[in-house]
Amino acid sequence: MGKIKVHELRGKTKTDLTKQLDELKNELVNLRVAKVTGSAASKLSKIKVVRKSIARVLTVINQTQRTELRKFYKGKKYIPLDLRPKKTRAIRRRLTKHESSKLTLKEKKKLVHFPMRKFAVKA
Repeated sequence: MGKIKVHELRGKTKTDLTKQLDELKNELVNLRVAKVTGSAASKLSKIKVVRKSIARVLTVINQTQRTELRKFYKGKKYIPLDLRPKKTRAIRRRLTKHESSKLTLKEKKKLVHFPMRKFAVKA
């Protein structure tokens, strides 16, 4: 098998991807056996390509799984921790825009009874 392109993998189903992953793993085992037995140099150089292909397939599987989970939890009250935005600890604990824009009862009364003064400025 040659180098695998990611855009080709994205169109495949999960069963196809797992089947391809098994094939690549078997090929890697065969290449490692060939390495021990002292085979041609072309097979030795192919080990890296197969390893990277396995990584690509696993990456596509994980990404599609995460996108499906994101769709499933969209609009729900609670989202799993690994799907929530990371940001920083301080940002996560900060007040939301809604909470920070709220006024206390005392502030509301103060704004009603003592509005901002309007001045006629001479130009």
